[in-house]
Amino acid sequence: MSSDRLQRLSAAMQQYVDDEKAAGIVTYVARSGRVVNLQAFGMSDIQAGREMTPDTIFRIASQTKLITSVAVMMLVEEGQIALEDPLSRFLPAFAQSQVAVATESNGEPELVPAKRPITIRDLLTHTSGISYGVGVSGSYWQEAGIYGGYYADRDESMASLVDRMADLPLDAQPGEHFVYGHSTDILGVVVEKVAGVSLGEFLRERLFVPLQLHDTHFFLPREKADRLAAVYAADATGLRRADGASGLDNQGHFVEGPRVTESGGGGIVTTARDYGRFLQMMLNGGQLDGVRVLGPRTVELMTINHTGSLFADQPALRPGLGFGLGVAVMLDQGEASLYGSVGSYGFAGAYFTTYWVDPEEQLITMVMTQLRPPVDPTLHTKVRTLVYQSIVDEAPAARDLPTDTGSACEVAE
Repeated sequence: MSSDRLQRLSAAMQQYVDDEKAAGIVTYVARSGRVVNLQAFGMSDIQAGREMTPDTIFRIASQTKLITSVAVMMLVEEGQIALEDPLSRFLPAFAQSQVAVATESNGEPELVPAKRPITIRDLLTHTSGISYGVGVSGSYWQEAGIYGGYYADRDESMASLVDRMADLPLDAQPGEHFVYGHSTDILGVVVEKVAGVSLGEFLRERLFVPLQLHDTHFFLPREKADRLAAVYAADATGLRRADGASGLDNQGHFVEGPRVTESGGGGIVTTARDYGRFLQMMLNGGQLDGVRVLGPRTVELMTINHTGSLFADQPALRPGLGFGLGVAVMLDQGEASLYGSVGSYGFAGAYFTTYWVDPEEQLITMVMTQLRPPVDPTLHTKVRTLVYQSIVDEAPAARDLPTDTGSACEVAE
């Protein structure tokens, strides 16, 4: 990668901060196992006077989904779960699901039986029909107080929440539509049922400790509280500290709160370094530094399209993409109109974080910030452009990441 051309990324991120479109940003780029960019810009907390640093901790919201999906696939590899298993094998309350169907009068939806059971594969691909309580069935979910996907403020286990979800209608027949929602939270509870431990304990023992993800948690240890970036909202007038009454639109309950609900769909906090190591494991075919988490064929299975055109047909989403087992996948670069190779995969989080992995280029890119909402949503595509334009050679062979990537920006020519 050209160090001169990569400086364009640094300049653009600094300008984004200078223009008060974000309080602070951390960028992370690794190629062939070497971290070539780990840089921090701006402030992690303006009011507290804390600068953004490479070890700042971020709420990653839906980037949690890939971690939970990996946990599920570890149990699939062990023969304890099969992708075609009905969800009711593990959570019997889901044996008789109903589907909400809109009526011509636009009044209360009609409830009809599900044509077939929800499967583990449906949950991994978000084709279970289970939403975040905002679709046709929204009135039922909102009356039950289960909607939106933020549960860090609850003094109720995710297993209890999921048990209550089983009584609520779906938004679509299983397997027939891509419906983004609570599917991965439900998978987290399946992991708990199969493994016999909490999701947090399973992830610590099987992923976080072996992969040396030292700053990855559901709820932040209080001694790390001053490393958690503040959430900001941005609009045409500038930045303001997010102060919503509840949910995603405030500072959250990741330090002070009940510390009970472990959301496999959106509850993890981490650093760019930690999440980069996790993604390097995926890019390496399931192993890092001698620790094997998954087999290479399992990673391949996770990162191909499983949804046909169901994902690409969503009107709010970019065309040219599909969805695998826990992650979006590029199918057609021209249709997507994005830099990146066919087979690249990634996803984003509600606090305006994002990542993608390009196996052909042996490339990992990540943008960490805490914005809800952003005033300029082009940040992610801009970073993608500036990373790919800095590649001026063929991708060399993959290598393991060093255990300690350090805190400075390291750029390879």
